[in-house]
Amino acid sequence: MSDCAIRFHAVHKQLAGRPVLGGISLDIRPGELFGLVGINGAGKTTLLHCLLDFCTPEAGDIAIFGQPQHRSASRAPLAFLPERFQAPYYLQGREVLQYLLGLHGVRYQEALVLQTLALLELDAGALLRPARSYSKGMMQKLGLAACLLSGKQQLVLDEPMSGLDPKARALFKGALRQWQAAGRGVLLTSHALADIDELCDRMAILHGGRIAFAGTPAQCRARHGGAAGASLEQAFLNAIA
Repeated sequence: MSDCAIRFHAVHKQLAGRPVLGGISLDIRPGELFGLVGINGAGKTTLLHCLLDFCTPEAGDIAIFGQPQHRSASRAPLAFLPERFQAPYYLQGREVLQYLLGLHGVRYQEALVLQTLALLELDAGALLRPARSYSKGMMQKLGLAACLLSGKQQLVLDEPMSGLDPKARALFKGALRQWQAAGRGVLLTSHALADIDELCDRMAILHGGRIAFAGTPAQCRARHGGAAGASLEQAFLNAIA
């Protein structure tokens, strides 16, 4: 196995003629929980879209477990959840999961599905309800369940806890820890720095199209906190000042 699950090397990207990513180099190790943070418009989602081949960088290279990202087969170990996951409104929850798991080449197993839904505290009755009846939180849980059921080696999650209530957030964090204990990794973006501090092995701050910091949350506080006992939020603000 490669020593990097995902490697970005000198990635440049412009949108509408405006530089968004200005030479991003970043390594994400296999099996780690890695958080990518930044203000709105910092380029977090654009970087994920480059990884997933939704858009093409003007320069730089991306590798997934040692394979060049431009090869479609390289993305086979990934499962992705966008920030605004929306299932087809006319499908029932079960049909959504059957469809998404089919895309991953995974067989739908009712017992495992029910176990995963319970892990996220999504009522099993939701499987029989059309997606148009789902709340935002329910829709997010359904997308997260599909990712967890995919069994892929690496999850790529864009603001995965958006729309989740405090209990659901706590349950999902527990699910991610179980995911990691099975030897799998996660790359996630989040605006909730307290979640990053609690959950992630390492993090990176993306600002102005560049990496302003990469390391552990503790290292970020030590380097940018300014005072003993400073929060990760304060360290973040200092890092992008």
